[in-house]
Amino acid sequence: MQNKRGISQAFSPAGTGGELLRRATPFDLFDMSRVLTRSISQLCTADHGGNAEAIARWCANKTPQALRAQMMAEGWEFWLLIRAGQIAAVGALAEIDRGAGTGRITLNYVDPACRGQGASAALLAGMEARLRDQGITRGVLTSTATARDFYLSRGWQADGPARQGRWILGHPMTKTLAC
Repeated sequence: MQNKRGISQAFSPAGTGGELLRRATPFDLFDMSRVLTRSISQLCTADHGGNAEAIARWCANKTPQALRAQMMAEGWEFWLLIRAGQIAAVGALAEIDRGAGTGRITLNYVDPACRGQGASAALLAGMEARLRDQGITRGVLTSTATARDFYLSRGWQADGPARQGRWILGHPMTKTLAC
């Protein structure tokens, strides 16, 4: 797999050694999976309480194979924030409805080594800009308890009561995206 990662980096836009926001490719799947599972298991304890079974259920669709299926599905866009040649954060957009002017942020996870360094904020800003570029005026997402204050501090608002999701309690949120 190391060779595939090298190919992916060879075809990525040149960076300045700093930060790069780009679309994910199939060559990124293994590194994306590692970031997602590390983020969930190490940073989301407010949601899973350290319960190994809950972590396993939550991470079950974060395997390279499951991510590939999502990546190839109609309407999904995976985004990466790259720092120093490594994935610092993984995000995804889906459910883009230009007629209704809505789009959903489905993922925004930071590598634990990059927590508190602005990686999630930069990725979120990039995904919001991508939604605006597509004419989307209302973003929606379901936040974890871990990330709820993060989103509130960036202009997102609660959009109803928390509700039980597949693995954890989710907090529906919305944001008006000025075009």
